[in-house]
Amino acid sequence: MPLTEEQLKSALARVRYLVLDVDGVMTDAGIFLGAHEEFKRYDSRDGAGIKYLIRNGIRVAVITGRESMSVMRRCTELGIEDVYQRQLKKLPCYLEILKRRHLAKEEVAAMGDDLADLPILRRAGVGIAVADACEEVRKRADWVTCAPGGHGAVREVAEAILKAKGLWEQCVEAYLA
Repeated sequence: MPLTEEQLKSALARVRYLVLDVDGVMTDAGIFLGAHEEFKRYDSRDGAGIKYLIRNGIRVAVITGRESMSVMRRCTELGIEDVYQRQLKKLPCYLEILKRRHLAKEEVAAMGDDLADLPILRRAGVGIAVADACEEVRKRADWVTCAPGGHGAVREVAEAILKAKGLWEQCVEAYLA
């Protein structure tokens, strides 16, 4: 059930941790398979948004059902330390993160696009679906982004979190100084 604009802003202001799926959220869900390699397309603005979050003390984690060297490389480049691959059932991993990081669910936002993400989205303070998520996920999300997965959805969320916390202007000012 979508939150009102005020409810969403209030919920995002409490976020200390963002959990992301990869295929369909950080990417457009396309997977290119070569003889020995897997290729994924990542949006550079999404990456910048992740870096802005991390620089401002908001941690980011990745929980994905697939395993890919591409994911590890991208997460390392972005400074994402909490990377969990081959998590066909994502909920146990998510609950372990909450416990290990001493987080209340209200301090977590989670983004997904498909059915495997529903258990996490339902238990996060803010469950977010990308614009092109499957219908069942969009229906159950607190917020559906305007941008599709792999094309600015993560950046949209990063900016919204930072704006809700009153931190976005200092991100902008850092580039004007």
